[in-house]
Amino acid sequence: MNDFYERMQRILTEDSLKTEEPMRNHTTFRIGGPARYFAAPKTEAQFIEAVRLCRTEKVPFYVIGNGSNLLVNDKGYEGVILSTECLAACTVTEETEQGGMVTASAGIRLSSLAKAAAQKSLTGLEFAAGIPGTLGGALVMNAGAYGSEIKDILCWVRVLDRDGSVRRIAAEKMQLGYRTSCIPGKEYVVLEAGLRLLGGQYEEICRKMEELARRRQEKQPLEYPSAGSTFKRPEGYFAGKLIEEAGLRGFCIGDAQVSEKHCGFVVNRGKATASDVIKLCDQVAGRVKELFGVDLELEVKRL
Repeated sequence: MNDFYERMQRILTEDSLKTEEPMRNHTTFRIGGPARYFAAPKTEAQFIEAVRLCRTEKVPFYVIGNGSNLLVNDKGYEGVILSTECLAACTVTEETEQGGMVTASAGIRLSSLAKAAAQKSLTGLEFAAGIPGTLGGALVMNAGAYGSEIKDILCWVRVLDRDGSVRRIAAEKMQLGYRTSCIPGKEYVVLEAGLRLLGGQYEEICRKMEELARRRQEKQPLEYPSAGSTFKRPEGYFAGKLIEEAGLRGFCIGDAQVSEKHCGFVVNRGKATASDVIKLCDQVAGRVKELFGVDLELEVKRL
């Protein structure tokens, strides 16, 4: 591993590679033990070479953006965490009154991407303005909100495949479904994507974004760290409503709590551990199954 560390250092620029980095500093849950290595490449070329090195040397790695929708083990991660922070470019091409193509890198925040589109009077990304993740993560899970999903506007994705080759893949081949895609199964690493947006009125786009932000503020527990919606929506039901009807609003284990504001969220009230969260989620799922016969599946990714 010392040889691996030295080779990784040669790929990256100074101060871009840390050891034993607490993952609570890099997740929206503010939970997680230390990563053996935390790499933050400065360019796409460095990022690609870092992934290739991990695969060549068979060192486990995990790619993160903003660390939303992620619960990291209390013991941390015995491998390399690769940040997409450097992959944050966004350009608009083929711009007409009817719309335009937005080309964006995997590490760009969805909020920044939605604002950039709005400034060009392009509509279709308003739903994503309040999602606390990056484009790469949104593609992995086909993120969505308020009746819209990434798949609705996606044209193509540029990925690094398991053989280390860069490929551009059409949206229809990405197998995008409810909170799923082919990306994890095929071991793709997202680099960039093309989004087709329609032309709109700047003032109307901003008004819609403000309205969705207001609704989110009213209904979601933004005052506490969380990983977003904790459970996937069971077919024919809403997870939060089932949890509420099970009498679990405010249910706690340690500092992990079913939100009193929205039962679909588990929040960190201060010093929650990953173990607290998992125990709580297991008990919640067990209670819902017992009362309603419905299986709750975690939406949050466990690392």
